[in-house]
Amino acid sequence: MKLRKGDNVRVISGKDRGKEGEVKRVLPAANKVVVEGVNIASRHTARRNEKQASEIKKIEMPISASNVMLVHKGKVTRVGHKVDAKGNKVRIARSTGDEI
Repeated sequence: MKLRKGDNVRVISGKDRGKEGEVKRVLPAANKVVVEGVNIASRHTARRNEKQASEIKKIEMPISASNVMLVHKGKVTRVGHKVDAKGNKVRIARSTGDEI
């Protein structure tokens, strides 16, 4: 998976198309990411005792990694890899060739 926690991404398909946010969590086994403010679901919690109230929580659900693209310098781009002069593998933006 080419996305990492902390990357800024834009949703390119689905009900939240066009929204941007930061990747909060990466789930490589399922090929999904959790993006801040995207794919919000409501979870109802029941009252457990007299002091606690029942409530509806809004939580961010995972979205397929194929439905988001990395935002680099304000534009969406694909992510690639290359080996730098020191022999380290680094991520690059395909549109510009810059290191991410």
